[in-house]
Amino acid sequence: MKKLTNYIIGIALCVAFSQCKKDFLDATSPSNVDDNFVTSTPSETFKTLSWCYANYRQNCIMGGYRWNDPVGSDAEMYPEATSTNNLNAILRSDLLQVNNASGGFNNLYTTLARAAKVAGLIAAKPAYQADVAAGKPTEWTHLYGEAMTIKALCYFDLIKHFGDVPYGYENSTVDDYSLTSRFAIYDSLIADLKNAEPLMYKIGEGGINAERMSRTYCNALIGQLALFSGGYQTIRTDVAGLYGGVNFTKKGADVYGCVYARRTDYLDYYKIAEQYLQAAIDNKGASGLITTDTRGFANNPFQLHFQYFANLKVSPESLFEIGNIQGGTPATTSEYPYAFGRPSDGGSNNAAPTKVFGAIRIIPSFYYSEFENGDKRRDVSVTVTGSTGTGNEMMLSFKPGNKSTGGISTNKWDDNRMSPPYVVSQRASGMNWTMLRMADVILMLAEAKAELGKDGEAITLVNQIRQRAFGNATHNLSALSGDVLKEAILQERKLELVGEGTRRWDLIRSGKFSEKAVAIRTQMANMISGLAANGSYTFANGNVISNYIWTKMVQLTNPLTYDVTDSTNQALYPGWRGQYNYSALGTVKVTGTSHNLAIAGLFNDKIDTTDLKSKGYIKTRWAIDIVDNAASYDRNILSGITSPNDPPRYYWPIPFETISKSKGQVTNGYGLPQS
Repeated sequence: MKKLTNYIIGIALCVAFSQCKKDFLDATSPSNVDDNFVTSTPSETFKTLSWCYANYRQNCIMGGYRWNDPVGSDAEMYPEATSTNNLNAILRSDLLQVNNASGGFNNLYTTLARAAKVAGLIAAKPAYQADVAAGKPTEWTHLYGEAMTIKALCYFDLIKHFGDVPYGYENSTVDDYSLTSRFAIYDSLIADLKNAEPLMYKIGEGGINAERMSRTYCNALIGQLALFSGGYQTIRTDVAGLYGGVNFTKKGADVYGCVYARRTDYLDYYKIAEQYLQAAIDNKGASGLITTDTRGFANNPFQLHFQYFANLKVSPESLFEIGNIQGGTPATTSEYPYAFGRPSDGGSNNAAPTKVFGAIRIIPSFYYSEFENGDKRRDVSVTVTGSTGTGNEMMLSFKPGNKSTGGISTNKWDDNRMSPPYVVSQRASGMNWTMLRMADVILMLAEAKAELGKDGEAITLVNQIRQRAFGNATHNLSALSGDVLKEAILQERKLELVGEGTRRWDLIRSGKFSEKAVAIRTQMANMISGLAANGSYTFANGNVISNYIWTKMVQLTNPLTYDVTDSTNQALYPGWRGQYNYSALGTVKVTGTSHNLAIAGLFNDKIDTTDLKSKGYIKTRWAIDIVDNAASYDRNILSGITSPNDPPRYYWPIPFETISKSKGQVTNGYGLPQS
């Protein structure tokens, strides 16, 4: 008999653990020690849990650009022309190799197995049992809940990205295993977390911040699990009896042994989601929605959340952040800001700033057509310029590629916003990133309430987010109900969370993925046709995208820009761009003295080109590069969906070793490869 974990993760998980360094950001594991020592004190126990955090960060997330979550929706896309890195993002998982995601799959099981083992060891301790009987949080009860929450998060990732998976075999010796219904797994995880969360510390209690699991985050995770269990998803129809007595409402065609569906008792899960998302708000502790900005140079509380990352601090809006350290080892620190930050053509080290790949690109028709005037989120979320790497600003090009090519980019992580930027080497800035923040929780709660018919409560929640976005109540929603309200909430989540890896899942859960995919592809096709025929395209809101714009390098006293509402100020509008003053560092090469870019014609084609030429502006390629690369945009924007009736196939293949050792009980569905 062999351990299942041999098949699932490729290594044996021993009963004894490896002692981890105290800093939970470091995944090293020195000598083996026995179980009694692992749980001899709370600090020793946390050393083992710290390995789980580090392994999750380094080996469970960033493969495939965080599972392609942030690059495969009707707002976000991958920038390169023919890369296979986005096959899952464009809904062509059938073209993936069977072991394409084996690293993430294996490491999720490794991590959850270790967390489950720690939880079991704690549960057997008389000290823990006495604390449970006393009924109030202690170090032991929190560590137990922390371990169970880590385990639940890993299984949540497995379900989202692989569908139905083996469950409950961790730290066991078995010679037989099979798939478990995702709905049974959700129920089990929810029950476990309900049991653990009352005796966990809230954020700010017991020395717990948002870089660790808390009661606050655990409550929210229960809500997420319930929403995903009750929402639409693509389920298998090729495994008889897999889902037991769960009944479904189906949408579209049943093809490739799968169909898009939602369980018929979904409202029971939305009630759970409502209860526990509200609990996350009630038990917020030291966290909460950032609604004020006390900075003298800016008034954008939305941006302030992201500025905390650039300041190397934990944001008070975060319920859970992935912690990073600056420089040194391990080498994969700050991969997220490198992969998804504001692009830079800088070199790998000693550049201003260093290279930023920029794997999230924003679909241009979304940027031009969906943000309302006055929305402070637009410029913070999306940028049209990047960095040369020599201290200068440059236009991003719509040509397929990476760094300065590939199109407009997310702007939420920008090395230029650090003080000072880390210029020694790429991928090592030390910036954290949020896995879940309070605005997301508030909008998920609004979603649950709208589904339950509590329209007024849902609108009040959405308006909290909109009042922050616009700085006043003039853009508040009112008098919406039913499907119109649900669509408004879905849209608000899109505007608030673009680039953060949620839109893909929101579309899946809403049941609208395929129809929204067809809609964005049609919108982009219409835009490209208009550009090709007329040199420009006008959106319903009056914004115009043109084949060419006009640009000029200019010198500003402060080359790092902030909010600006004056659209005629071509050096400052759009806002939140520019460059850090790298000349002050004296350690990197900076060229020229005019570091900022003035842009004319970005949203309006009614410009005096003769006047611009006389002022030194240069005609610059813009949307013409979309026209010239139309085939690439057609491929990279959800091309795996050809009809509103298509079931979205967003899963990665379960690796071959797990399939081959299962005696035929584990297979890949959805038309994915078996070997």
